Amino acid sequence: MSVTIFTMTHKKFEEPKDAVYMPLHVGRAGGVDFGYAGDDTGDNISAKNCYYGELTGVYWVWKNVRTTDYVGICHYRRYFCTEEGRILNEKDYLSILQEYDIITSKKLKLNYSYFDGYASDYNIFDLVTTGEVIRQMYPEYYDAFERLVHGNGTYFGNMMVSSKALYDEYASWLFSIFEEVEKKIDATQYDEYHRRVFGFISEFLLYVWVDVKGLKAYECKVGMTTEKYETREMKERLSEFFGQGKLEDAKAYFLGVLEKRPDVLMEASDITGELKLAMQVIAVCELEQQEYGRSVLDRVRKFEDLMRYFNGVNEAVNACKMGGLEEANRSFLQENQVSEVALKASARLFISEEKELAEITAALLPLILRN
Repeated sequence: MSVTIFTMTHKKFEEPKDAVYMPLHVGRAGGVDFGYAGDDTGDNISAKNCYYGELTGVYWVWKNVRTTDYVGICHYRRYFCTEEGRILNEKDYLSILQEYDIITSKKLKLNYSYFDGYASDYNIFDLVTTGEVIRQMYPEYYDAFERLVHGNGTYFGNMMVSSKALYDEYASWLFSIFEEVEKKIDATQYDEYHRRVFGFISEFLLYVWVDVKGLKAYECKVGMTTEKYETREMKERLSEFFGQGKLEDAKAYFLGVLEKRPDVLMEASDITGELKLAMQVIAVCELEQQEYGRSVLDRVRKFEDLMRYFNGVNEAVNACKMGGLEEANRSFLQENQVSEVALKASARLFISEEKELAEITAALLPLILRN
């Protein structure tokens, strides 16, 4: 049995030495030739790469690859790996696929519903339209789409490995939906990032497809070989400012970078979500200074500790919102002296409706030690 994992790329990169991985240049119809196999041969949609992202490669594999039993998709910086961080090899894939139907990324547990998250970052009309097309074309999938889109889980990265037959079935389903959605939405006026609308929505649709098909999915750890330079540099600089207690300098630096590179907060760059958390650190500490004359930055300075602190606050708020507040959440709020300001600021990240906001904060306020 043979396995081929296509590594989607739009740039030159250091390839894994394992022969199971084959670079595939996506969007090559409009780009420089790096010497890799490209998605612009045979039956292809390479020219649509600005709207589809890595899906132009997914399409090419579907239509043009016939020489492998199992096929998979990863990225030049993201690979399926063991819990220890070793990139999977052919033996690993074959062993897993003896027991499972498909390998996917681990489900993301969002701090909000997928619908609300999409609405905050993208044009919600596109997602709603996709749901309507599914209702018309594949009514047996629509109930699951509605249930999951209002839940807080999704796969990410358009990464999967399965038999070629199952892969083709998924691709046929996915692209038939997008063929109709294309007729109903207009992404031509979006900026370069938001134009990749089909690439974003497809991450969630894989989750829907696996659920409805009842597939036995091996949710695998995804490892990063490199972090974007801009992201790493921002975290290092912010760590310095936080370590010195220089809140105003951190804010000025953050806003300056954001003005030049608004994409740094997008998930493709801020993979760990730590830059969003750093922005929350700055905003909350500024509010605490105004309210109390001091802030959490006066007692927590290390970047990693600040990330854990604000992650803990957000998890507690979201758990309460979803009706699943646990003892660990209660203990965290009490033991870490979370302020009322920090709690309310976190609640506003996930709750827009004023009545619900009041209910959640009323439930959590008795648990905290007010500063």
